[in-house]
Amino acid sequence: MKTLSFPHDFLWGTATSAHQVEGGNHNNDWWAWEQTPGHIKDGSCSDPACDWWNRAEEDFDRARQMGQNAHRLSVEWSRIEPREGHWSGEAIARYRQMLTALRERGIEPMVTLHHFTNPLWLVEKGGWEREEAIPLFVRYVERVVQELGDLVSLWCTINEPTVVPFMGYSIGDFPPGKRDTRLAFKVLGNLLKAHAAAYHAIHRIQPQAQVGVAHNMRAMDPANPRSPLDRWAASFRDRMGNRLVEWALTEGVLRFFPLGRTERVPELAGSFDYWGLNYYNRDRVVFDISQPGQFFCRALPAEHSQPVPWWWGEIHPQSLYRFLKELARYGKPIYITENGALDNTDEYRPRYILTHLAAVHRAIAEGVPVKGYFHWSLVDNFEWADGYSARFGLIHVDFETQKRTIKRSGELYREICLAGAITEDMVERYAPEARDEIFQGL
Repeated sequence: MKTLSFPHDFLWGTATSAHQVEGGNHNNDWWAWEQTPGHIKDGSCSDPACDWWNRAEEDFDRARQMGQNAHRLSVEWSRIEPREGHWSGEAIARYRQMLTALRERGIEPMVTLHHFTNPLWLVEKGGWEREEAIPLFVRYVERVVQELGDLVSLWCTINEPTVVPFMGYSIGDFPPGKRDTRLAFKVLGNLLKAHAAAYHAIHRIQPQAQVGVAHNMRAMDPANPRSPLDRWAASFRDRMGNRLVEWALTEGVLRFFPLGRTERVPELAGSFDYWGLNYYNRDRVVFDISQPGQFFCRALPAEHSQPVPWWWGEIHPQSLYRFLKELARYGKPIYITENGALDNTDEYRPRYILTHLAAVHRAIAEGVPVKGYFHWSLVDNFEWADGYSARFGLIHVDFETQKRTIKRSGELYREICLAGAITEDMVERYAPEARDEIFQGL
């Protein structure tokens, strides 16, 4: 029987973020954003979400029963420091409870310190548009590490540093809803500088900690590989979305295309102990003279029908393998900090999990140091601007009753986690049509 076996110490996990699951917090910019009609697709808001502030341990039990030995979660800055310089002992104590509960269940926590949301008091001071946010973030990080560091060895400073400026300052669909490309690059630069400062601060307090960033990388390929214009468009988007952060972390250089400005930040160089990769999909890109606001680039719908909205991107496991092979050159451990499918009916998610984990296995077999996989997400949650209309969870949540039901994809992931492998039998039961793709070469 064909089997794809993973390393015995591999971390099998899921990922969540505080604002999307906790509920009950009205102190950040996202809660304020949700109050304006039209900002959230289904008109919903993040309270109570999954009610984790009161019942997280119930879902930790489910994660353990599903064979998971790791979980990536975030702590909420606006809970811990609800007013500038005021620290909430109650919030810190609750996060200690959560982390202790994970440890008691044999689940290794990876803690994200900034996952999109900002305290309202920080926003009133200009937020990430101002460099003054950097020392304020570092002060918060130092407090968290001092209070919780005995329970955490894996830290993620910032989740998807390109998404905050792109969605909030270029597209305008996330708070603060601005459309200013120059300001977007300024915010990106400040977030990356904040990461570097936080990285070094964490190591001063906890020298043995493993610290990194969760960077979303979206594959960009020319729709017509023979077209020089399409190749340029795909390369440009790749540089903008993927390589700016990569260059910053490895070379200590901020290259702000297309502004033609370069800034050296030496403390950024090498400021990662592992590479955190968020990967979901790819775009096929064309040059389009009618799209100056998108730098004359446009993504095409997927070539073949697929069970996700066209704008979400093309499901393409091969690109996950490609990114893993590229990142291996840095010689650092790699964690897939997010990977998952927008699938409200859970029809396609089993195949998505199997084909993407097969791509991970292929990379590991070729020497890529992938140490863990965190599926997005454990539970259906408040999915930012999509509200509750987009479901990514392995566990279905009825947001009216808070009832949980493990989905078919969750049962599959449980089998994979417990076995530490993908077996031929699993593939035959969950996605037989993908058998050749999953076991290619065997």
